[in-house]
Amino acid sequence: MSFIRVLLAIFFPPLAVLGKGCGSFLIVLLLTFCGWVPGVIAALVILNNPN
Repeated sequence: MSFIRVLLAIFFPPLAVLGKGCGSFLIVLLLTFCGWVPGVIAALVILNNPN
């Protein structure tokens, strides 16, 4: 997990997980619309997953 990805996950979560696939992007986008904190948490969890 790079420093730039972490910053993106904090400020704009969907952009941080764009490289992880369309499904991850849509989930994080939906959670970000529901609230900023759930989107950030989901983005950090997805970025922290090695797969």
